[in-house]
Amino acid sequence: MTAAIPRRKRRKLKSEINVVPYIDVMLVLLIIFMVTAPLLTLSFEVDLPSSTAKALESKQDPVIVAVRADGQLSLKLPGAKDPEAMEPGALQAQLGALASQDKELRVIVAADKSVAYEKVVSAMDVIKAAKIEKVGLATDAR
Repeated sequence: MTAAIPRRKRRKLKSEINVVPYIDVMLVLLIIFMVTAPLLTLSFEVDLPSSTAKALESKQDPVIVAVRADGQLSLKLPGAKDPEAMEPGALQAQLGALASQDKELRVIVAADKSVAYEKVVSAMDVIKAAKIEKVGLATDAR
């Protein structure tokens, strides 16, 4: 009689993907993105340049809208000695009336160097609402 050889049980092959390493990688990537995302939105101060460009020659002087350091808007009409402080609504009405008389009206926005950019954009929004198309920015000519 022949001796019976004990048989080893064969292991079944798994046909599933082992996702544990992928989860580990995804968690590491998540942590990296959570740490680096706030660093991407850092703000920095910009010292706006001055311009050496010559002023455009025109038959008429432009209207000047000034933005003061405290955010107050003022309007200086051609020929006026001092600018007149105005609320945004009154400024829009005044500019609208001037624009209806003269389609070629030019407006220059002048702002203190320390004024927040948001306030300059708000002044330009008021000018745009008055339907004025020719708008420029005043710089410190050196």
